[in-house]
Amino acid sequence: MLKSKQNDEQTGNGGIFNVLAGGTVITGSIVTESDFRLDGRIEGDIHCKGKIVIGPKGCILGNVISENAEVLGSVEGTIRITEKLVLKSTAQVKGDIFIQILEIEPGANFNGGCTMSGKNSTETTDKLLPPRIHPAVGTK
Repeated sequence: MLKSKQNDEQTGNGGIFNVLAGGTVITGSIVTESDFRLDGRIEGDIHCKGKIVIGPKGCILGNVISENAEVLGSVEGTIRITEKLVLKSTAQVKGDIFIQILEIEPGANFNGGCTMSGKNSTETTDKLLPPRIHPAVGTK
């Protein structure tokens, strides 16, 4: 049983997800293969292969790339979602969005352009994710 739990954690399956708690600020980009919940602040890009939830106090100053997303907080940057984006009534989005399915609740604030692709779109999250870069490369 323990072995299978460890395997689930390594592959991002089994309900395992990342959380950035309120009051936490990260400057830099985040890349994750599992779901991500943001209640803090990120000044940088997020690349998520699963679903990202930006909580009511969550804030991103940067671009978001994910399969699915639910925004209750604020995003200032481009959002690229390969499946479904939900803007809840408390959402504040400033920037362009590229999505397949968009759901906007009354009260949500969205300022930007919107491009919707069809079900036959060949674009996938794997193509949107940047290549893995060794931490020492490009640093001074």
